[in-house]
Amino acid sequence: MARSDVGGRPEAGKAQPGAGRAGPGAAKDELGREGERLAVEHLVARGLVVLARNWRRREGELDVVATDGHSLVVCEVKTRSGVGYGLPVEAVTRAKAARIRRLAHQWLAESRARWVEVRFDVVAVLLVPGHEPRVEHYEGAF
Repeated sequence: MARSDVGGRPEAGKAQPGAGRAGPGAAKDELGREGERLAVEHLVARGLVVLARNWRRREGELDVVATDGHSLVVCEVKTRSGVGYGLPVEAVTRAKAARIRRLAHQWLAESRARWVEVRFDVVAVLLVPGHEPRVEHYEGAF
């Protein structure tokens, strides 16, 4: 599995997602949205073209569906604010990977797309307060 690391920086002056929403899940939702934004920025910088974001069905969601021009690339984005519960990439369990594979088959059927190869990547984003964001891209993670 290939991996690439990059640093990133938040966009200055941009309205914060989830601002004004109350409750314990608001901070987690905002963290996830920021992680997905940084992940997409990373993927586009590497030359991928995003075909879909947050594609939802009853069984779950595909965070990012993209192409590198040769393969369909399905990316699971995992964002954490620390490593107290493990690294972000460790949150992609076998069950989660199996669900993402099933959802990818649904996406392919609904889009009527024909791809020679489908690759499943994980983009792990670590957003520790007071530190630069860290983005790690695991190609062919599962």
